[in-house]
Amino acid sequence: MQSNGVWQGVGTGAAWLVTISLLVAGAVGCVLPVLPGHLIILIAAIAYRLMIGVESGLRWWSFAILIVLMAVSQAFEMFSGAAGAKWFGGTRWGAIGAIVGSIVGMFFLPFGLLLGPLIGAFVCEIAVARKQSHHAAFSGVGSVVGTLAGMGIKIAVGILMIAWFFLDVFLIGQ
Repeated sequence: MQSNGVWQGVGTGAAWLVTISLLVAGAVGCVLPVLPGHLIILIAAIAYRLMIGVESGLRWWSFAILIVLMAVSQAFEMFSGAAGAKWFGGTRWGAIGAIVGSIVGMFFLPFGLLLGPLIGAFVCEIAVARKQSHHAAFSGVGSVVGTLAGMGIKIAVGILMIAWFFLDVFLIGQ
């Protein structure tokens, strides 16, 4: 039991139980859109530091790195559909439609994550950019491809965040 942790009286075993539970929930949240995975991973690191104290091995710059990774992942997730629409030949309006569709799609989990950018890009290409349906369809498919790539990046960043936590606790911070 560490005496310098904020939660004095929490044993090391209990601290690890809470931390590992949060890390697992965060990893699941990186795959399932219902949970904010990266935020839960950050909370796991903060909770571990609060429970163990200075001897936790976590330094202040580790939290900065975790926050930057979380922000980068969120940016990729938000704009990947738009980037995919542009990559597949969509217009600026298709990209905007993919962004709006991804925001609206968050309210219709889980299918809205893929259908939102697809429908948004398709509708904006036809209604605003006045493109033909086959061009709009390419833009919509591109938004789905981009969204899937963003999800892959989200999972990779989650794994990187967990790896960084363990590296700092066991190797760097010691």
